[in-house]
Amino acid sequence: MFDMFVQSFWETLIMVGISGAVGALVGLPLGVLLYLTDRQGVLQNLAVNRVLGGIVNAVRSTPFIILLVAVIPFTRLVTGSSIGTAAAVVPLTLAAAPFIARLVETALREVDRGLIEAAQSMGATTSQIVFKVLLPESLPGIVAGLTITFVSLVGYSAMAGAIGGG
Repeated sequence: MFDMFVQSFWETLIMVGISGAVGALVGLPLGVLLYLTDRQGVLQNLAVNRVLGGIVNAVRSTPFIILLVAVIPFTRLVTGSSIGTAAAVVPLTLAAAPFIARLVETALREVDRGLIEAAQSMGATTSQIVFKVLLPESLPGIVAGLTITFVSLVGYSAMAGAIGGG
């Protein structure tokens, strides 16, 4: 009995760790892009912002259990199976990435606009503004968002387990 508990613990840790890491790798740049292309963003582009924002909102508003079932064909394509730990990582990642993106965008909006204007007036490029102003200033909010995401993923992994994941 204890062996099953330990195995399930490790499977949960693997599912949450991989999906959280991949979700962060996708969600962080997506959140930055959402922020930069907003109305007052450095790379203002409302068309891109609305399309990406719509996709993020659609995935975030879909209940996880429905997303889990809806992406079964994609999961089979990626992993070759719709059950097991590896198969559960796919929908968990698809749920985590837009969640992280929106949390990153929110954290970036908390950065004082004056800092960005000061960097622009000193001739900073967009990448310098992102990596030397925005991300360092918003890091506490991003870390808090990642913490919330990882805790949510633990709950989502239990739902994935209910239909054969992990």
